[in-house]
Amino acid sequence: MSDSHDNKSQEKHQKRQQKVKDQVDAKVAAADKVQGIFQVITGNGKGKSTSGFGTVARCVGHGQNAVVAQFIKGMWECGERNLLEKAGVPFAVMKTGFTWETQNRETDTQAAQQTWQQAKAWLVDESIDLVLLDELTYMVTYDYIDLDEVLDALTNRPKMQSVIVTGRGAHRKLTELADTVSEVRNVKHAFEAGVKALEGFDY
Repeated sequence: MSDSHDNKSQEKHQKRQQKVKDQVDAKVAAADKVQGIFQVITGNGKGKSTSGFGTVARCVGHGQNAVVAQFIKGMWECGERNLLEKAGVPFAVMKTGFTWETQNRETDTQAAQQTWQQAKAWLVDESIDLVLLDELTYMVTYDYIDLDEVLDALTNRPKMQSVIVTGRGAHRKLTELADTVSEVRNVKHAFEAGVKALEGFDY
């Protein structure tokens, strides 16, 4: 190819990228609100809790305060909890395991409420920068925790406090209230092919 062709190609590329930069710069300039962010991570795909824990790690890495309320998965060894507790992150854990294993609505409700009471205390604490409510959507779906109570706590939390709610089937009112909603779609999962959950990867 000639130098002339290369120069024209470079010019076109530069113009396209400059247009993209102008659009991004305009959006950055328009984003003038400073507040905590409420994010819902839902959907049937793998990675919702993993994403939430990644944000907790990011928060702690910046020297900020994060806490975790963990619903449903309390009976499993949790690599993220093992690591983050050493970094000073407090956990409130339901510790009953999956609801289809316990099959006891009364004890599950009590355990969920106990964890939720700690979460509510965190949701009024201005010293906490990030609250992860891992798998909370199931507690709302099963009516172990009242939806309106959750919405009230989220709405009235400190202005600069961010919250992440994870779990399948997030209620419409949660997604409507959220600033950011991510839906993880299931394309393929190893478990469906008979592959066991792997320590250090799945949990």
